[in-house]
Amino acid sequence: MVRHRSPAELLHEVDIPPLWLALFALASWAIGRLAPLPLPFGRALGGGLIGAGLLLMVAAAAQMALHRTTVIPRRRPAALVTGGVFALSRNPIYLADAIVLAGLDLWWGASLALPLVPVFMAFIARRFIRAEEAWIGAAFGADYRAYCARTRRWL
Repeated sequence: MVRHRSPAELLHEVDIPPLWLALFALASWAIGRLAPLPLPFGRALGGGLIGAGLLLMVAAAAQMALHRTTVIPRRRPAALVTGGVFALSRNPIYLADAIVLAGLDLWWGASLALPLVPVFMAFIARRFIRAEEAWIGAAFGADYRAYCARTRRWL
């Protein structure tokens, strides 16, 4: 028998960071269309940031795959990953999202949308990171606390 999910359960499943990145990017794009303010070398710098962000995402996801742990928010981690890009940031994929968003702002000439980047970061921290940190802390205890003491959330 197939269990039908409630609308709240379906919304919970699509409430994922890439969706929020897309929505913030859409807002940035709209701001750029309504009030364009391109910066000198903005497209080149934006393209570099987009590329760097995507590279950081891939590196973090690859490290998580090597440790056989999930990259999907709200799923219990199987391993504590602390090396590589995770030695620079406890949340390199979310950091990569913010870098990509900043890059898109510059690429689209949407300089007035750049304040959305820290808003996105605060939103992601409240909506996803705090709960993830609680789960990881419960799962890995002292090892996670030591990792937090030596590695910042963002950079």
